Amino acid sequence: MGLETAIKMNGIVKKFPGVVANDHVNLEINFGEVHALLGENGAGKSTLSNILTGLYRPDDGSVEIAGTKVEFNSPRDALNAGIGMVHQHFRLVSTFTVAENVVLGESDSSIFMDQKAVAARVKELSDRYGLAVDPSARIWQLSVGEQQRVEILKVLYRGARVLILDEPTAVLTPIETTELFKTLRAMVAEGRTVIFISHKLDEVMAVSDRVTVLRGGRNVGTVNTRESSTRDLASLMVGRSVEFNLVQRAVPAEARSVVLNVSDISAHDDRGRVALQSISLTVGRGEIVGIAGVAGNGQRELAEVISGMRPMTSGTISVQGENVQSGKARSAIAKGIAHVPEDRLHTGLASSHSVEDNLALKNYRTMSRFRILKRQSIRAQSTDLIERYDIKTPGSHTPVRLLSGGNVQKVLLAREFSALPKVLIAASPTRGLDVGAIEIVRERLVQAADSGVGVLLISEDLDEIMSLADRILVMYEGRIVDEVPADGADRARIGLTMGGIKV
Repeated sequence: MGLETAIKMNGIVKKFPGVVANDHVNLEINFGEVHALLGENGAGKSTLSNILTGLYRPDDGSVEIAGTKVEFNSPRDALNAGIGMVHQHFRLVSTFTVAENVVLGESDSSIFMDQKAVAARVKELSDRYGLAVDPSARIWQLSVGEQQRVEILKVLYRGARVLILDEPTAVLTPIETTELFKTLRAMVAEGRTVIFISHKLDEVMAVSDRVTVLRGGRNVGTVNTRESSTRDLASLMVGRSVEFNLVQRAVPAEARSVVLNVSDISAHDDRGRVALQSISLTVGRGEIVGIAGVAGNGQRELAEVISGMRPMTSGTISVQGENVQSGKARSAIAKGIAHVPEDRLHTGLASSHSVEDNLALKNYRTMSRFRILKRQSIRAQSTDLIERYDIKTPGSHTPVRLLSGGNVQKVLLAREFSALPKVLIAASPTRGLDVGAIEIVRERLVQAADSGVGVLLISEDLDEIMSLADRILVMYEGRIVDEVPADGADRARIGLTMGGIKV
């Protein structure tokens, strides 16, 4: 069964205005394997997946399923052919039960569905693949990991033999990731196929049988995982040698020289619910303090409160002894707080505006006279920053939404770092970036700390936290529940604490 071809894509071409997303891609995937799909941002992974799931139609080339040529006009066509996708951002109705979400969209589902029969089938699949979840529970009552299980159950319920998982571990704790890998192995043991899309090379090495690497819209190689290494895969992805040596700190942190003091702050989320509960922390000069936690436990609200984007209901924030006004972003900027938000294109930058306009967003007042912008000064600044930060762009006039993910992040970092901050709040700064861009961003964070900036690094990537931080704080349900020095930190303990288990 493992040698039978599940999917064969021949000469796939997909073009968008000004971009060739897939350039004559050939791809062959077998039943009974976990096949990883790797590539830089813009390499064509998502486009291939969208063609396989019926969201896009190729401009040229063909797709075969189990030896039969197929043409998909919609995701339903793909599902009928046995292909389902678990998206990174879940597509669940929070007020519905697990069973209701599983059958939602089924052609024969109705308000008169046999709920007991559906629940029994869901329970059977749950037990069979180790996807523990209560069929009668409402989605809003479930953890993020449990919600992902529901997404997988939806696909299995529809009888899919090929499952595409897009960045499936981005919202999971290390323990949940291990359990997911067990589930994937159980599925392929039955002859199913899993296409695993991920930027995390260690995870690809741990779970996949074969890996296909895309670069510039082309297939640059398919290798057996056991015969490869993270270094080999990284080199294929970016077309050059990538060093994985830990970024060395040139200047030791000064934890006792406090630049950021957060004292007993609380805040609400966008729905008016308590998101932060009596949080206190400090960041020293040149210190990198890591905030570890599963997405949705208050990290975004913490970053927004400190940067003045969200008011706090109680507590104080100060930079070198000077208080920051609650909910006043201009006050935070004036006190020396820089912010790299997790949503870089919608919160961090004005996506439809040019690179040069985005680079000037924080200091445009100093480059204007009588409220008229000095366009020559703005352009000169952007030219300097584009060169210093190696931003790959056709020109300073190019809208940032047209840049790759790594270059978008470089624009954001260039703007924030050039303001010479005292404190830098970096929220998921490498999420969704390829290995080459990750390497550059992490080097920039360390350079900032070495220059004396206090860095608060918020990330769901535990490896990133452990490799960069001097101290690690763990957040769970809006509270700081643990603090450990990064040197000698116990990964298992942190992983358990992230999941709300006291150690």
